[in-house]
Amino acid sequence: MIVPMKKVSLIIMGDKKTETLKKLRKLGMMHIEITEGSGERLNELKEQISLLESAIFTLGNKKGAEGEVLTLADSLNIAKEISSLTDEKKNCQAEVITLNTELERLKSWGELEPESVKELLGKGVDISFYEMPEKEYNSLGESVKTVKLGENKNSVKCMLIKSGFDGEDELVSSLNTYKLELPQMSTEEMRQRISDLGDNIKSIDEKIISYSNYTNALKNAVKACEKEIEFEVYSTGMTDEKLSDDNKNISVAYFKGYVETENLDRLKETAKANSWGLLVEEPCEEDDVPTKLKNNKFVSLIYPLTDFLGAVPGYFEYDISGWFLAFILIFFGIIFGDGGYGLIICSVVAIPIIKSLVAKKTVSPMFLLIGLFGLSTILWGTLTCTWFGLSPEQIPQWLQNLSIPVISNVYEDRIWHPFWTQGEVGLTTAQNLQIFCFSLALIQLTIAHIKGAIRNKSSLKMLGDIGSILQLFGIYYLVLSLVVNPEVFSFGLVISGIPVGTVAIALIGLGFVLSFVFSNYEGNIVKSVLASLKNIVSVLLGVVNVFSDIVSYIRLWAVGLAGAAIAATVNELAGPLLGNFLFMIIAIILLVFGHGLNMILNVLSVIVHGIRLNTLEFSSHLDMSWSGHKFKPFNEQTD
Repeated sequence: MIVPMKKVSLIIMGDKKTETLKKLRKLGMMHIEITEGSGERLNELKEQISLLESAIFTLGNKKGAEGEVLTLADSLNIAKEISSLTDEKKNCQAEVITLNTELERLKSWGELEPESVKELLGKGVDISFYEMPEKEYNSLGESVKTVKLGENKNSVKCMLIKSGFDGEDELVSSLNTYKLELPQMSTEEMRQRISDLGDNIKSIDEKIISYSNYTNALKNAVKACEKEIEFEVYSTGMTDEKLSDDNKNISVAYFKGYVETENLDRLKETAKANSWGLLVEEPCEEDDVPTKLKNNKFVSLIYPLTDFLGAVPGYFEYDISGWFLAFILIFFGIIFGDGGYGLIICSVVAIPIIKSLVAKKTVSPMFLLIGLFGLSTILWGTLTCTWFGLSPEQIPQWLQNLSIPVISNVYEDRIWHPFWTQGEVGLTTAQNLQIFCFSLALIQLTIAHIKGAIRNKSSLKMLGDIGSILQLFGIYYLVLSLVVNPEVFSFGLVISGIPVGTVAIALIGLGFVLSFVFSNYEGNIVKSVLASLKNIVSVLLGVVNVFSDIVSYIRLWAVGLAGAAIAATVNELAGPLLGNFLFMIIAIILLVFGHGLNMILNVLSVIVHGIRLNTLEFSSHLDMSWSGHKFKPFNEQTD
């Protein structure tokens, strides 16, 4: 259920902000509505978090023993040291890259000694080095003194010695394009410098690793800073009003928030004891009320999944945690579809569950949820006789006997004749599975409108929800006729004197009328009809959407079928190799890789398809937008 909330406003003296917030934080029950603050302290805290997170990122996955508990100041000092070491390492790496680039540039010149050239220049010998095309070199003339140092088919390397003849400066200037820029140090010194930098980088890495023991302390420091940021946001984000009293400037601060109804009396007592002004109101739909869910331990197992999705119902929406859990378990089992995969899931998740039980620790809800997913898959695999992609004849007879014939792979070639067809036409196993999926759609979407009818039981708007239910049943039969088998589910079908097809059309028509007249009812039928007329296109498309929503559930069967086909293909590829001892290892690798990949694809399918049916099709019929945000009371906890 969604925990009832009260909207509260607190009025305090302007100089009591810090004191009040400390008391509220200790009380730990009020969700404060302030979202923005300002000030130097806030910016300072954000910079500290950035520094700490950068240090944590630098340490990465480096493992170390559990470090001692540190103060925030000590954690910041360590983070600064890590940041300094990281900057030093980056500078060393940049210099190594520069030197290696320089060595690559000078590679063809061999060993160079810039100091020797400088000594010659000091003695009046002006030399420079060039690499130019052979044609250009031959055109220099005899007056230019050069020493050829090397050549290839494309160019000539040479040393030019200036002798001071007329026009020499102009000639040398024209050759600047080919001139070799001498490095600042010799190539030998560069290599030595690269080696020294490498040693320095290694030393820096060792120093950084030595701080790995403090990773948890740094993470705790981040949490502490986040709590301080929260405090500063509330403190600086309050609305202030300046008042005047006997020529003395005083101010009043006030802010809004939310508190659980059951905790309201405690807040009132605290407000009275501290002389706070307190206004209590019922939240309205215009308010941004936070949502807190409260369910039994079993239903709460769905929370790890909804938290991962970031799916939070709005305060005025429905808590569908129980229905979400029930249907996602069914969807998961159908999509994975293979009892063997379910056994693998249960076996893997049993390890952390047993470890927790042996250590007498609380078992993580996530592991329990995964275990339920595994059990659901085993159950569906048992009902359909699907195990590791094996063909029915490869599966033990006792497992075959546990399956339900109408949906079992053991009888996939059999035609099932409903009693009203008198053996003339029938349904295949695949069509039976399709009917099961569409029936799931009918059940889940009907539940959505039943919840709507219950919510609107004191209003004629309830008739709009009843109309939607009638449409669902009528369109359900339409889907069976158009998608599954038009001969078995014909519109001329009569069972025990009841014209089923005609009734289905009548349900669609009656349901449409009720929905058209009452879906927008707010106390006046005429206004409700006018509102439907105003949105006539959307109303008509709504009927089509119901059809598409029901058909959408066929994805469960289709994705499950695809997974089964992949599993069977993997077995067919590996099967011939198992008969040869030399190729058995390859076969085992192929089986592990193939089935492992199939399981990963199935997980993605659950996220894409199974969760979609809950958060889109089901939720749209509930008129849910998942627009909520979690109730987060202002407290001293850092988790």
